[in-house]
Amino acid sequence: MNGLHLIADLLDCRCPADFLLAAPQLEAFCAGACAKHGLTVVGRLFHAFHDAAGNPAGVTGTVILAESHLAIHTWPEIAGVTLDVYVCNFSADNSDPAHALFADVIAAFAPQRLETKEIARGFLQVPRLA
Repeated sequence: MNGLHLIADLLDCRCPADFLLAAPQLEAFCAGACAKHGLTVVGRLFHAFHDAAGNPAGVTGTVILAESHLAIHTWPEIAGVTLDVYVCNFSADNSDPAHALFADVIAAFAPQRLETKEIARGFLQVPRLA
């Protein structure tokens, strides 16, 4: 169950404003980026939020991968994005595709400020059942 978990907070994004608001556009981009880097898309769900006046107010979405997931949340009022890419490395080392996907998604939003973290997960010995 070992894998790589990449997370980022993107602020002051310089992408077109509608990229933070348009769920279909963001979904197509994220699913395409996953496939571009050899990851297997098995499902996806993106939801656009609206404020009390009915104005677009951000998007939350996830691409479910055979290798795990990509999750994204946009905060257009602060030109911000939170990004989460997790890949399992059970049958193959998917670290390189994860890093490439992560870099592509970050580049698409063109943040002026960025904080990233990388976490190696699941490297504890899992006890075998008798």
